Amino acid sequence: NGIKNKICGHTLGWRFAFFAVCASFGIGNMTQANSISAALFTSYAIPTYLVGAVITVLSLAIFLRGIKGIGRVSSVVVPFMAAFYFVASIIVIVANWAAVPAGVAEMFRMAFSFDSVAGGIGGTVVASTLQAMRWGVARGVFSNEAGLGSAPIAAAAARTDHPSRQGYINMTGTFFDTMIICMLTGLVIASSGTLGTIDPSTGKLVTGAQLTILAFSSVFGEYGKLIVSVALALFAFSTILGWEYYGEKALEYLIKARAVIVGYRIIFSLITFVGATTTLDMVWNFSDTMNGLMIIPNLICLIWLNKDIAKECFEFQEKVVVREKQGEEVDYEEITAH
Repeated sequence: NGIKNKICGHTLGWRFAFFAVCASFGIGNMTQANSISAALFTSYAIPTYLVGAVITVLSLAIFLRGIKGIGRVSSVVVPFMAAFYFVASIIVIVANWAAVPAGVAEMFRMAFSFDSVAGGIGGTVVASTLQAMRWGVARGVFSNEAGLGSAPIAAAAARTDHPSRQGYINMTGTFFDTMIICMLTGLVIASSGTLGTIDPSTGKLVTGAQLTILAFSSVFGEYGKLIVSVALALFAFSTILGWEYYGEKALEYLIKARAVIVGYRIIFSLITFVGATTTLDMVWNFSDTMNGLMIIPNLICLIWLNKDIAKECFEFQEKVVVREKQGEEVDYEEITAH
């Protein structure tokens, strides 16, 4: 709607919607289901096929109820999981407070040591900058999805007096995801003394969920596995719910048929079983590919419409934010219509 050249506008819109549907099966489905099954298998040796079956049944039961079903479950799961993980992380950090300064110092030492700098320069020359960017961007997208164009799909359904206000609200998602949740996890690991632990069964460094479990276990003992498993399962399952909504809305733009939407919900639920029981490398490669394809039309549109975005933002600052701070009444309908 924003691009005057309708052929280009429709082409970019169609491609974004198509790749959003494809990406919903990757970043929002298989990867999340795989994380849940891997964590539960590592912690309690629960078979991946059993975890996949449970996730599939739960997803199907929620999706067949429609958007309202997703909203009801998410409104309970999301606040609970955030509070649960936040409190547990703070307890570990406070219990290991004496080791926090050394842990933070180790982060900077490893980032700016001679070996790291030499490896970075050597990697740039040998492996190329593009390869480094490929992994950095891919993991950055998984951290908070900034630039992917997924969050605006949910924001578009929100009731607000001005689109820029909702934009500011959505920006907090990146802050909470990366600067709070991810930072807390980093501090938990850095202060626990588990960084650099070798797995005796493989002889390799412990990484991923297993490392996080060891970090929480430094304070909670055997309950550390339970905390990480529950938190990861809740985070991942809420992501599955949210991405089903994203994919469904994108599909509605492409095909306005009720039967197709219901079919998508069923297929989306069944794909969770595939993700839970498939090898991790294949899942990540598929997800990264779909994310890249979805980002391209989104970033093109952002660059194309940058003046409109800036105008909208500054208008909101001048006509709404400034006047609200001065205690003036603002006619939102007049501003929005303009």
